[in-house]
Amino acid sequence: MCSPGEAPPGPAPAGDLPPEWETDDERMAFLFSAFKQSREVNSTEWDSKMAFWVGLVLARGRRRGAVRTCLRELQNGFERRGSVPLGLGTVLRELLRRGKLQRESDFMASVDSSWISWGVGVFILKPLKWTLSSVLGDSKIPEEEEVLIYVELLQEKAEEVYRLYQSSALSSHPVVALSELRSLCAGLCPDERTFYLLLLQLQKEKRVTILEQNGEKIVKFARGLHAKVSPMNDVDIGVYQLMQSEQLLSQKVESLSQEAEKCKEDARSACRAGKKQLALRCLKSKRRTERRIEELHSKLDAVQGILDRIYASQTDQMVFNAYQAGVGALKLSMKDVTVERAENIVDQIQELCDTQDEVAQTLAGVGINGLAEVDSEELEKELDSLLQDSSKDSLDLPPVPQKVLSAPISDAELEAELEQLSVSAGDLAQKTPSASSEPKTALGLNL
Repeated sequence: MCSPGEAPPGPAPAGDLPPEWETDDERMAFLFSAFKQSREVNSTEWDSKMAFWVGLVLARGRRRGAVRTCLRELQNGFERRGSVPLGLGTVLRELLRRGKLQRESDFMASVDSSWISWGVGVFILKPLKWTLSSVLGDSKIPEEEEVLIYVELLQEKAEEVYRLYQSSALSSHPVVALSELRSLCAGLCPDERTFYLLLLQLQKEKRVTILEQNGEKIVKFARGLHAKVSPMNDVDIGVYQLMQSEQLLSQKVESLSQEAEKCKEDARSACRAGKKQLALRCLKSKRRTERRIEELHSKLDAVQGILDRIYASQTDQMVFNAYQAGVGALKLSMKDVTVERAENIVDQIQELCDTQDEVAQTLAGVGINGLAEVDSEELEKELDSLLQDSSKDSLDLPPVPQKVLSAPISDAELEAELEQLSVSAGDLAQKTPSASSEPKTALGLNL
């Protein structure tokens, strides 16, 4: 990107630029001009221009997904009609001050590790220039080819690498070969330099540690999302060697299996051609290959058995540590609790409950307003008098009919009873003076 021999990216696509980029020439002329020497001259315009370019620079890095940039790359990316922004150097200096960007040299020097020993030293293209820029501080505007890092984007991509490893088959053991990890992260890291920067970020966060063993670099990951990685010890190296042996044995078994199959096909071809001796030699070679495969299978089973025991012991160690932590926590929680104190507390509770019951009984026996208790005989007499008074005031109700309806009444009985009621009503009408001159209609006729 900004290294010698690399072609810088071209201008940004039109869709990634703000609307006024092509429509408002006056506004863009102001934004492409250089910043004033002092912000105090016109703080409003200075802040407006700075906010525009800060947002655009950060958005470009996130959109491209590249954790590295430089002044030249940004100038080429924001070129407009043959002109480049004159104030980008001031913008980058402000981003460095805010911590949004960091010089690659400063970042690498901040990682407390022997990073030169595992190949990162190849990045140091201009060590003297980077040292001087680090000494002069962030007030110095970055040079055109000085590499800068998007801090937040680097942290996010380092987290992606860690999660990618955790979800892969390589996470069965915390130690993995650097070459295998590089192949796993090929889609996430476009180049080897970015891959090493992400590993440096993880190492800075104490989530990985890297060691070179017999000319091969191996990486050890922390076992949890929020755990810190422990230093690589002899057990880790031994398990890694066993895993490598298992992989080599598996590859050898597969290769010999293909060789045995080829000997078998050669024997068939020799038989078809009538070459009996050649067919016998092919079969003997096949038999020897199968015996070697059986021997390798036995060794492979032994290695896998050892690995299984190691994994089981690691699980047992985790359980043991959990039990130990639980015992420690239980001891702290039961620190001031004893059987004698528990019995004493129970006795106190029982004594207080008894006292409360006695107080309640005492309060229940006290008369209200100084009145003495009324004799029960007087209460019974008053109740009898109330019952007698209530019987005198009872209403005179008609007697309850005693006749039981044994069968339903017929229509003829109903008509006879209706005629009797009509006759009775007529006699009563003749005896009672009429209040109106209109004749009265018999009750029966209304029915």
